[in-house]
Amino acid sequence: MTPAAHDTAASGRFGPSPARTALAAIPLVIEVSEMGKRAKAGKEATATITDEARRTLALCNVCGYCTGYCDVFAAAERRPALADGDLAHLAHLCHNCRSCYYACQYAPPHEFAINVPATLARLRAADYRARAWPWAPSTPALGALVVACLLGVPALALVAVPADTLFAAHRGPGAFYAIVPQKLMSGGAALAFGSAALLIVAGVVRFWRQSARTAPMPTASAGTALPRALADIATLRNLDGGGTGCHEREDASARGRRHAHHALFCGFLLCLASTASGAFQHHFLGRPAPYPVLSAPVILGSLGGVAMLAGIAGLVRRKRSADPAPTAADTEPANRLLLATLAATAASGLALLALRDTPAMGMSLALHLGSVLGLALSMPFGKFVHGAYRGAALLRQAREDR
Repeated sequence: MTPAAHDTAASGRFGPSPARTALAAIPLVIEVSEMGKRAKAGKEATATITDEARRTLALCNVCGYCTGYCDVFAAAERRPALADGDLAHLAHLCHNCRSCYYACQYAPPHEFAINVPATLARLRAADYRARAWPWAPSTPALGALVVACLLGVPALALVAVPADTLFAAHRGPGAFYAIVPQKLMSGGAALAFGSAALLIVAGVVRFWRQSARTAPMPTASAGTALPRALADIATLRNLDGGGTGCHEREDASARGRRHAHHALFCGFLLCLASTASGAFQHHFLGRPAPYPVLSAPVILGSLGGVAMLAGIAGLVRRKRSADPAPTAADTEPANRLLLATLAATAASGLALLALRDTPAMGMSLALHLGSVLGLALSMPFGKFVHGAYRGAALLRQAREDR
C-alpha cells in the first residue's frame, strides 16, 4: 500500500493521521506566531511612545512656561511621577491646539526636540489601539471595512430586491420599508450601534480605572464637576490656545478650527436628534418614515447634515494650510478616515432626502444605510472614540481642578 493510500485508509478508520494533522496545523501555527509578533511589536511601539511622552512632559514640568495655554500642563504638574495612567489622561486631555509648540524654547531644532502636540497625538492613537477589543485593526483594514459596507449594501440590494421594486418611485409613509423591511433596518442599526457603544464604554471604563490609580485626590464630587466638564465639552475651551485660538502656523492663530469642530459636533448631535425624533414618531405615534419636509426629523437631519459637511470642509481646509511640524503624520490617515466616513454618512443622507420621491430612492437608501453601517462598525476602533476618552479626561480634570 502506498503512503497516500495508507493515510487515506487510516483516515477513514481512525480519523486523520498524525502526519496530516500536523501538516494541517502548520498554517494555523504560522498565523498565531505572526499575531504574536505583531502584538509584541505593538507593545514595543507603545512603550517607546510612552517613554517619549514621559520625557517630554517631565521637561514641561520643570519649565512651566506653557501652564496658561490649556489644562494639560497644570494637570501634568499635579502628576510628577508621570505614570502610564497619568500620561494616558494627559494625552486625552490635550485638544491639539498646538499653541505650546510655538511657545516652546526647546522645540526643534533644539536638541531636546520637544513636540508636545505630536507626542500626545501619537500616545492617544496608541491608547485607542491598546484598549480596542477584541483587537485593533489597522487604519487601511478599517478603511476597507467602511468601503465594503458603503458598496456592499447597495450591491446586496441589487441582488435581493426585485428591480421593479428597487427602481420604482415609492411615496408616502412606509416607502422606505418597501426596499428594506422595517425590522431589518431598525434591528440592524440597534445591533451595530449598540455593540459599538458597549465596546467604547468598556474601553473608557478601563481608561478611567487606569488613570485613577495615580490621579491626585479630587477636590469636587462627580455631581459638582459634571456641569463644568459638560461646559468644557460643549465650548471646546481647551481649543482656545490660551485666548488667541488654535495655532495653524507660528504667526497665525485663529478660532476657525474651533468653529469647524463645533459645526461638526453640533451637526452630529442634530442628526442623532433627528433619528430619535423619527423613532419616537414611528413607535409611539404610529407614523412611519419618510416624513414631511417640515417635520422635526427632516429639519433636524437636514440642518445636521449641512453642519457636518461644513465642519468637515473647514477642518480639511485648515489642515491643508497648517504647519505640518507639530503634526504626528502617522496619525493622519485615521483622522482622514473618520472625516471621510462622516462626510459619506451626511452626504448620502442629504442625497436620500433629495431623491426620496424618485426612482433613485431605493439605491440612495441602500447607499445611506451602507455608510451608516460603516460608521457604526468602525466607531470603536478608529478616531471616533476620541470624543468619549476626552470627555472622561475633562470630567477628571473638573473634579481635581482647584
